[in-house]
Formats: sequence, C-alpha cells, structure tokens
Amino acid sequence: MRKIIHIDCDCFYAAIEMRDDPRLAGKPLAVGGAADRRGVIATCNYEARAWGVRSAMPTGQALKLCPDLLVVRPRFDAYKAASRDIHAIFRDYTEIIEPLSLDEAYLDVSASPHFAGSATRIAQEIRRRVSQELHITVSAGVAPNKFLAKIASDWHKPNGLFVITPEQVEAFVAELPVSKLHGVGKVTADKLGRLGIGTCLDLRDWSKLALAREFGSFGERLWNLARGVDERPVQVNSRRQSLSVENTFDQDLPDLAACLEQLPTLLEELNGRLSRLDSSYRPDKPFVKVKFHDFSQTTLEQAGASRELDSYRRLLSAAFARGNKPVRLLGVGVRLLDLRGRQEQLVLFE
Repeated sequence: MRKIIHIDCDCFYAAIEMRDDPRLAGKPLAVGGAADRRGVIATCNYEARAWGVRSAMPTGQALKLCPDLLVVRPRFDAYKAASRDIHAIFRDYTEIIEPLSLDEAYLDVSASPHFAGSATRIAQEIRRRVSQELHITVSAGVAPNKFLAKIASDWHKPNGLFVITPEQVEAFVAELPVSKLHGVGKVTADKLGRLGIGTCLDLRDWSKLALAREFGSFGERLWNLARGVDERPVQVNSRRQSLSVENTFDQDLPDLAACLEQLPTLLEELNGRLSRLDSSYRPDKPFVKVKFHDFSQTTLEQAGASRELDSYRRLLSAAFARGNKPVRLLGVGVRLLDLRGRQEQLVLFE
C-alpha cells in the first residue's frame, strides 16, 4: 500500500508577489500579461477569484470583472527560486518526488522513516516548514494513490490538509462526481451525464466492456478510477515530451481569420511556460492543434521551423484547411528535446 502526498502551492505566483511586496496583500491581485498586449492571467489571489477572475483568462476580461485588479508581470526567477527551496524541504522526507510544475508535486513517502512512517504527519510538517521558511502556504492531500492524493489536496484549499485513508477510499470515491476524475474534461463529463452517470457510484454499474464501447481505451481507466484504483507510481525521472497551451472558446471561431487572431495570446502563454523549464530541455518542433465544432481534430507540426508567430500562422492555416469549418478549440505547443538523455559525440581525431 503506497502512501502518496500531493502538494499544491496556493496561488503560487501571486503568493510570492504578496510575500515580496506586502502592500499587495489583501487586494485583488493577478500575475499576467498587459491588457493592451492581449495578455492573459497566469494566476491570481483569492481576493481576485471572488470577482470571477481565473487563470488563462484574458487580462482585459479580468479587468472588466474586477476594475480594481492589480496586474503585475511575472518574475519567473523568483518563482523558480522559491520552487527550489520547496523541493529542498521535500527531499528531507523522501527522494521519490515527481514534479508537475514549479508549484505542484507528488511525493511517495511509503518507506520514509520520519514520524514513524505517518504520511499525515509528514504532510503537516512540510506545510509548517514552507509557511515558516518561505512565508507562503501550500495545500496537501494524503492518500493511497496519486489520483486520490491530487483530489484530496484540492479538498480544503487554500492552506488545507485532507487525508483519505485506505479504509475510506471506497465510500469517498462512491460519492465523487465523475467530473473530478483525472482525464475527464467537459466533453467526456457531458457524455457521461447523457448516459445517466453523475457519480463514481453510477459508473460502477457499468462493466469494463460497456465502458470500452463508449469511451475506447479510456473506458478501462474510468472503470478503475470509479473504484479508487490507480497503480501509477510516482515517477522520479518523468520527463516531458512536449509543452503546449490550448483554449476552448465559449463560441466557435467561424473562420481562419478568427483563429489567427487568437495566436498571439496563446503564444504569450506558451512562452511563459517555456521560460519555466530548466536548462535540461531544448525546444524543438512547433505544432498546432485544432478541434472543430463537430469534435473532429487535427495536429500539425513541422521539423526545422522556428517558434515565431509567422511559423505558427503557417501551421495553423494548413491545419485549418484540413477541416475548413468552425473551431471550438485551439492549441499551440512545441516538442522538447531532453538534453539529459543525449550523449555528447566523441571526437575521433584531434
């Protein structure tokens, strides 16, 4: 039986900004791009969320919802430094750590000798130390697997701790809305709803075969999650293959011109995420993803192309031409080269 902790910093970027400039505390605050440059919100504090401001929202829209919103530019060096300090605390309790981003990670403490092996007490101590040493808060979830630990960390946010013991798994998962399941987005949740499936208890009435007929290979995953089963280990050496951002639009984009208009905002967010990667990655092939109004989709990439706006425009134009119909989702991304796995070419002659 594994003991997994999922740690998630509370409004991380905004928390660092408020820590470093106490004058910002208690005011609606967002970290993101400028409204006059089609910027987007990377994250915001809870005072801003009370006004309906959310991450990935255009800054202009956020300012309409909250006219007093303070928007500051990201300081990724400060966020990376804080992330390194948090991970140093993690390593005092386990070396089995799977980072998901600068502010989020899984920890496997199954074999940890600290606090007599109590995952709950380890999570409590990590939260205490982050608060005391870095002056920000984190939320933690403790559970027998990654799926449940991630759900648990969100249960008492912000600055919370929620524990799901092995004995509680079956009852807890039974009442869980299917929209909370890992991998279930809006489209899948809507389809489940049309099938009369609202909770994991409803899902348990379906066989693996029946779910496979409806959802393909994801059907078996749904069957397992409905029973609280997740065998994925915490992957210490998990490495990214790509990095991307995407947006599902409230109203379908009617034509190519409307799609091209969205590119600058998407690329700004993508470049922000790329800046957070460590130096062991190198950006490679750019790609675009287009999902049309009928849910058909296509992805197009090009080796040797640059990551400039014009390159993405050409890729998007070619991808759109494959369907030539209204678009509900656009994504932009880049394939990544893992430099840690590349060996230097030996010199044969000097």
